[in-house]
Amino acid sequence: MESFFKQVDKIKPLYDITYKVMLFICKIFLVADILITSMAVAGRYISFIPDPAWSEEVVLTLMSYMAVLSAALAIRRGAHIRMTALDRYLPTPLIIFLDILNDVMVLVLALVMLIVGWRYAFTIGSKGTYVSMPFLSRFWMYFPIPVAGLAMLIFELEALYNHIKSIALKKEVKK
Repeated sequence: MESFFKQVDKIKPLYDITYKVMLFICKIFLVADILITSMAVAGRYISFIPDPAWSEEVVLTLMSYMAVLSAALAIRRGAHIRMTALDRYLPTPLIIFLDILNDVMVLVLALVMLIVGWRYAFTIGSKGTYVSMPFLSRFWMYFPIPVAGLAMLIFELEALYNHIKSIALKKEVKK
């Protein structure tokens, strides 16, 4: 059994790369958000700096990407808000079961985000345009949902695998 886990552990670099790519995208969007917002605010008070009409919509779109992608990143780190106040009173097997149940539920949410988000991006999103940028499809406003769903799916599969691995290896050690 341990050799199986060693084989599967070889794909861990793919999880690491996915995490780093999502983190890099969030960082780039944060920098763009800050620069665009700074330019828009300065443009309102300094006459020679332009205040583009598109700044608000772009900032909001970038924020939506950062919100859902950072939520996916939190899954990998186990940094989501969880109620752990009662954990010290519950038996360890129950806590493990509840952690796995939580991961399964988030996996279902990730699938819903991926499937429904993809459908919305290509149906509703592709029919409209940004008000201040009529050449740009609203597809980009809906697209962060399936992207985050995919990232969440990847990170939840890793979390479930880690739970199964820890349970299987504990049983193997007990024998």
